[in-house]
This record gives sequence, C-alpha cells and structure tokens, in this order.
Amino acid sequence: MKLKRHTTNPILLPDLTSEWECYNVFNPSVIYHNNLFHMHYRAQGLDWVSRIGYAVSEDGVHWNRMRRPVLAPVDANDSRGIEDPRVTEIDGVFYMCYTAYGREYQGNGDPTHERGGILPMIAHSDNLITWERLGPIVRGEDNKDHVLFPRKINGRYAACHRRWPNVWIAYSDDLLAWPDAEMVPIYGPRLDNWWDSKSVGSNGPPIETEAGWLVIYHSYNNDHVYRFGVCLLDLDDPTQVIARPQEPIFEPLELWELRGDVPNVVFSGANPVVDGIVYVYYGGGDHVIGLTTCRLDELLDFALNG
Repeated sequence: MKLKRHTTNPILLPDLTSEWECYNVFNPSVIYHNNLFHMHYRAQGLDWVSRIGYAVSEDGVHWNRMRRPVLAPVDANDSRGIEDPRVTEIDGVFYMCYTAYGREYQGNGDPTHERGGILPMIAHSDNLITWERLGPIVRGEDNKDHVLFPRKINGRYAACHRRWPNVWIAYSDDLLAWPDAEMVPIYGPRLDNWWDSKSVGSNGPPIETEAGWLVIYHSYNNDHVYRFGVCLLDLDDPTQVIARPQEPIFEPLELWELRGDVPNVVFSGANPVVDGIVYVYYGGGDHVIGLTTCRLDELLDFALNG
C-alpha cells in the first residue's frame, strides 16, 4: 500500500515577503476542529531560527496564514529554534508537543544534534493561537519526536517519544512529571530491514481504531533516506505491538522531496482523519509542505495484513 500525493502539491510554500518564514516552511501539525483544518508549521527566515506559524483551511488544501508566529524562542532552552509541532486535543484542550533547540548539549543521543541542546516540550492552548509552555517530558538527554495520545490511557496521559534510536512511551498524571522509571521502549529499527534500519520516530498522534492504536512513523537507513511506515499498538497497553508490516507506505520521490534544504526527507507530524480519509501532511526536503492521503480502512487493513 502507498499513500497518494495530492495533485496540488506542494500545498504551502515559504512567504518571500516575510522575515521569519521566507526560506523554509515544513514539518506541519494539522488538527481538524469545528469543520476547519488548523495547521501549525515550522518556519525559518532570515535568521535561520525556527518558529511556529499558524494557518487555517476549509478544505485542507488552500490555506490562510497568520502574519506572525504563534510560538517563538523566549530563553536559552529554545534560543536556536522551536521545531516540529504535533498538536493533540484532549478533553477540549489543545496540547502542542514541540522540540526546543537550545544552547546546551543535553546528552549522548543522535549525533546529528551534538552542537546544541534538545528538549521535548509541551504547551497548551484553548484557542490554537495563544500557547502557554508547560515544560519538557525529559531533561538531560537528546530526546524528540514526542506526541501525545488523543485520550488518557488507564486514567493517565500517555506520550510516545524518541530515546534514540527507538520509540518509547511515557506516562503522566499532570503533564508535568513523567516518571523515568515508567518509560519503556515500544519499537525500534529493524537491522535486517532495508528502509528502517537506523532510527525510528513518531509522526502524528496515534489514531484510535477498534483494532488498536494505528501509528504512522518515520524512519531512515544508513543512506539517511526518510520513509513512513505503519504499526498497530494495543489499546490498553500500547507497549504491545500487534502488527508492523515490513514495507514502507511513503518515500521521497518528487524533486522537492529529494533535494530541498535537506535532501531525501519526508517528515510528518500530522495525520487527522476526516470522513474516513487520513490526511498525512508532511515537510518535503525541509523546505515546503505537501499532502498525501489514504482511506483509514485501507490503512488499517494494510497494518493488519500487509
């Protein structure tokens, strides 16, 4: 099974008139709320510092965006940028998971980021525009690609995060304290597999189905080519992987995915389901934003039988 690219791709480009988003717009989050698509995306401008922009759409393809960012650096923890948002609605409140890129190296993680500290942060909002920072899931290590489950599991908040090179799970009673002793790995690279042999990380929020939590994830191999895969986790105990097909469902093919600011990258933080269709929004080449789709029932069937 392969995701299908939208015919109008790319759907969002840098704004050449803007100081803060004139170079790159990429790695979006999209949530469907009150019959509108709400996008939060990573943007880079003249200073190369990442900020979070906001756009809204009726059809998920054509967007109206704000002229200012909704989240920008405020201190040493995020002075180098705010990256890769993932928004989840839980009990009427919106929560944004994002990566804070600061000045101090936090630990021995992915060597790609050894020049600066990385924190997996959470913020919350009542209106998708004004955000209040809550804090990180962990400190003292290079950790990112975190995303909240869209409801509590066994009465607690749950989040996937990337303790390199695997996807781990964390639990919290209040979104402030995430006991390290309860963090366990869920799945990781498959060394005998050609496309996800180096590192894995979460995409958008897990999708709840009767069969389990349907998770779209990204991975790369020794050639550093990013692709998407899918797996299915148990509803009550997401540490249990029910199914994980061998084949990827998406890979860079278009010129703007293969080259871009960073080559061979497709990266997503969004997979809202609207009228039975999964809308997978992604950054192509760390430069522009694209859309690819599939039917939810077909994706679930592939996860179980692929």
